[in-house]
Amino acid sequence: MSAERDYAMPQPQPYVGPKEEYVKEDIRHIEEVPSDGGLDTKDGTSSPVDHYTGFAPRQPYSGRWARLREFVREPPIPPGEHITRYPNRWSRLREIMREPAAEFFGTMIILLFGAGVDAQVTLSGNTAVAPGPKGDYLSINIAWAAGVACGVWVAGGYSGGHLNPAVTLTLAVFRDFPWKKVPIYWFAQLMGALVGAAIIYGDYIRAIDIFEGGRHIRTVPGTASIFSTYALSYMPSVNCFFDEFIGTCLLLIIVFAVTDRNNAPPPAGLVPLCYAINPARDLGPRIFTAMVGYGKEVFNYRNQYWLWCPVIAPLCGGLVGGLFYDVFFFTGSESIINRPDARARRAHAHALAAERAKPGVPGVEIV
Repeated sequence: MSAERDYAMPQPQPYVGPKEEYVKEDIRHIEEVPSDGGLDTKDGTSSPVDHYTGFAPRQPYSGRWARLREFVREPPIPPGEHITRYPNRWSRLREIMREPAAEFFGTMIILLFGAGVDAQVTLSGNTAVAPGPKGDYLSINIAWAAGVACGVWVAGGYSGGHLNPAVTLTLAVFRDFPWKKVPIYWFAQLMGALVGAAIIYGDYIRAIDIFEGGRHIRTVPGTASIFSTYALSYMPSVNCFFDEFIGTCLLLIIVFAVTDRNNAPPPAGLVPLCYAINPARDLGPRIFTAMVGYGKEVFNYRNQYWLWCPVIAPLCGGLVGGLFYDVFFFTGSESIINRPDARARRAHAHALAAERAKPGVPGVEIV
């Protein structure tokens, strides 16, 4: 008698998911730095051996480039912290360069829009370049406003979107913006404007040649006015200075108003529409035009007009505008106008001492 065989179909097993290959303790050395401070030695003290490399920590750099190498060197990872802030060396360099890069690209965008529309409107006035005019003064204003808005939208979240030396200086004086960043921001803004002008010049160089009458012919103001400002003959330098001064003064009053949390700022995203006058927008392209054939006349025009009117006047106007707003409106403690004087400091110290001297009342710290 043959043994009976069971031909019944096997019952399906419930799905239990993939097998857990790793547990948290297995990857703890990857996600988190051990918090014990190092390998214990015989005397109970911590060893300076690095948990990841197995070697002692690197010693400080020495030599001519020591400070620069220490600056870009990845910082030590505190015990118990995740190692995700700088996933690679470029992320560390990017954090160092991010704010100046934002100012550079934001200012460059302003010039791409502004100098681009200036070139379009000016050069299209020659029938050899275009059959008819391509734009007017209204299109110039719209393009400059769009360029400023786009530039601030690009840079605002990372550098604050200054894009203007007058704004940077006024914020340093009245809003505790770090003074060590001021020359860095100024240089980035200047180079951004210069590069933006260079891009527009390369794009329109054939039209400029036709308009001027040849490759080696460059006139001031002529086509130089596409990139920088040049006062008309009937405008004396005093009026030009006053015009730039008043414009930047109003600009900084508006900037301080729309960034004041105690005021009524415009909806998010509309703040950049308040921006306008900019010394870097004039000086950067002026330097570039001097380099590409316009010569020193761009600086000698009207007895150093470039220095007093487009550069110094906006800086002075911005400071006066910031001072005006803080004197009459702003109440924040970061302004030098609202810093406590000697009388207020004495009253604060007296009240603090009296509070601590009360029996049964623990000392309090007033910040």
